[in-house]
Amino acid sequence: MNTTKKLNFTKEALEQIEKIVSINTPKKYFRISVKGGGCSGFKYSFDFDDKIEEGDVVFNKTLIDKDSLDIINGSVVDFKKEMIGDSFVINNPKASSSCGCGLSFSV
Repeated sequence: MNTTKKLNFTKEALEQIEKIVSINTPKKYFRISVKGGGCSGFKYSFDFDDKIEEGDVVFNKTLIDKDSLDIINGSVVDFKKEMIGDSFVINNPKASSSCGCGLSFSV
């Protein structure tokens, strides 16, 4: 059984994370987490952090806790610039449905 935990980042996402982390010093890391709620059951949360917590997995300058990573393992993190605004987008192959905003999903 393959137990590798993996997130993929587009070039645009990596560049944006590097940019916003450098602006938000002393916050050294960009944090992705999955929380219960939203209109589809789970929602993505994006924040900043200054330290690595026990149970965090580090991807470059991005932190994600192991429970959240279990839910979005194998996803692609992207950064989109659109007329309605700029945002991080997670393409989660485990999501069975999502809402229109793209931040809420179910598995």
